[in-house]
Amino acid sequence: MTTNNEYTQNLLNHINLPADLRKLKVEQLPQVCDELRQKIIYVLSRHPGHLASSLGAIEITVALHYVFNTPDDRIVWDVGHQAYSHKILTGRRDRFNTNRQLGGLKPFPSPEESKFDTCTCGHASNSISVGLGMDVAARLQNITNRKVIAVIGDGAMSGGLAFEGLNNVASTPNNMLIVLNDNNMSIDSSVGGMKQYLLKMQTSSFYNRFRFCTAKKFSSFGLLNENSKNAILRFNNSLKSLITRQQNIFEGLNIRYFGPTDGHNVIKLVNTLRKIKDMTGPKILHIHTVKGKGYEAAEKDATIWHAPGKFDIDTGERITSTNNTPQPPKFQTVFGETLLELAEANNRIVGVTPAMPTGCSMDIMMTKMPHRVFDVGIAEGHAVTFSAGMAKDGLIPFCNIYSSFSQRAYDNIIHDVAISRLKVIICLDRAGLVGEDGPTHHGNFDIAALRAIPNLTLCSPINEPELRNLMYSAQLDNNPGPWVIRYPRGKGSTTDWRKPMKEIKPGTSQRLREGTEICFLSYGPLGVSVEKAINSLSPTMQSKVSHYDMRFAKPLDDDALNEISNHHYKKIITIEDGSLKGGFGSAIAEWLEQHNDYTPLHCMGLPDNFIEHGSVSELYKIVGLDTEAIVKTLNENLTPTTSNITIKS
Repeated sequence: MTTNNEYTQNLLNHINLPADLRKLKVEQLPQVCDELRQKIIYVLSRHPGHLASSLGAIEITVALHYVFNTPDDRIVWDVGHQAYSHKILTGRRDRFNTNRQLGGLKPFPSPEESKFDTCTCGHASNSISVGLGMDVAARLQNITNRKVIAVIGDGAMSGGLAFEGLNNVASTPNNMLIVLNDNNMSIDSSVGGMKQYLLKMQTSSFYNRFRFCTAKKFSSFGLLNENSKNAILRFNNSLKSLITRQQNIFEGLNIRYFGPTDGHNVIKLVNTLRKIKDMTGPKILHIHTVKGKGYEAAEKDATIWHAPGKFDIDTGERITSTNNTPQPPKFQTVFGETLLELAEANNRIVGVTPAMPTGCSMDIMMTKMPHRVFDVGIAEGHAVTFSAGMAKDGLIPFCNIYSSFSQRAYDNIIHDVAISRLKVIICLDRAGLVGEDGPTHHGNFDIAALRAIPNLTLCSPINEPELRNLMYSAQLDNNPGPWVIRYPRGKGSTTDWRKPMKEIKPGTSQRLREGTEICFLSYGPLGVSVEKAINSLSPTMQSKVSHYDMRFAKPLDDDALNEISNHHYKKIITIEDGSLKGGFGSAIAEWLEQHNDYTPLHCMGLPDNFIEHGSVSELYKIVGLDTEAIVKTLNENLTPTTSNITIKS
């Protein structure tokens, strides 16, 4: 096994592109897999990323690039965090240590980065649909020799889009291959009926041999053509039921099924792929893999080692900060602890999460009250509509979804929750910029997307105690209808968060300071940065700045805004960790226009472009939302005095 100081790359150092890989003998491929595993473990121990998923997908990656003529043949990855070995084999080996860093390799496959990356794949369940589209495009353009392979794994088959894709694959002429990388995991353990089905699915070896020999005979007689294929597949299904006494959902859709087979035997995978690559019609290869394969600690606890941060390779010890100063908790930890506290006091409260119980800390309540927490798999739309059904009949669901993933539930929020004013509390974790996961995971569109929907209450806490207060307020009977509470990834700003919860009425803000010249209106945790910036000014300059933590983007605090309007400030400045277009600042602009208030307005927020990856602090500096940028804005808008404006260290 790899040590902290060295690892051998005798073959890998000579593989710059898949064409180099295909020059090797098949017997050399296990060594390539070993060297890839060593490199991924070594680099990620120092430069954190998604470890366990990529370790589990190494053999299938090598086999696919060895058998197929990439990039002319298309490999479509589903949940791109399983594709690190793909990056290394496709011209990015020497830059792999820059993965997820500012200016370095992108966190997930991206066509902007490499011609071997066929599509954006930060979210789950899109590979079958994308792959089918590519196969149809090749067919309609008479590109007869192109192969399309969709690699779907890490629980993505539980997503609704995957089933929609399968349904279309079954009815549209195509030759695509679907590789089902079945490791019984998403980030946490997979859940639901598909998991149970795949666990039970076995294919008789006699049946596979009989079917293969029969297909060869039919082909030699010229009988295996498009006209006869569906009838033969129906015969196969009947034969399989007799031999194995088991139905197969894929062959029931007329998709040829192969497997399950060992996903870590690279030579066997190569032989299997060679046998089926030229078969006409849709095919699915079901492989069993182990998430974290080859690194004992990751195999034992794939959830923790999904993205473990820095770690010591030899001991398996994760490296954390040695600072003994008490640190603020993560927002998601406060959410989890508060949800349990509320549920203990109110037996109508239930929890719903689409495959993220550990990530959002709903596992805290799940441990104590497993019958009242529902992990519905990678199915955000279902999570919302399922919550709506429970709310309709008297329960109070807290439905926790990562902000960027909630985009897939937009219609469900409108149609199933908002129209009927159902008491569903949607908690959007990872709002704002999330850092190294980049544009597919940044939560910068939810404010603008949801603000236009009637009947929703939209709020964001400035800190952890306010998150508790908003959660408490949302579940009270005198605050009816759906609430959306958004909060960022990571640590908050205070260690003193376990305070008694108090009610906050919708559309009420809090004035943090009163000044004479300009007024800052903050929405969410950036209000802490505003306070830090104001406190860095001289006392004279501080006295010129008012600051309101607005709390709610919908409804707005009319009383506070009337008070601000009557004050006749020199300028109003808004700040938010969301898209400027249509966001909180836009809401304030609309209010001012409706009330004939022409006070100059300056809005600070995220620009109208997709923001790349990097640390959160680096990204906020780039987009102009760090403390220095706030001080600069203050400096440009306050009446100068003899005192300089500086940031205190």
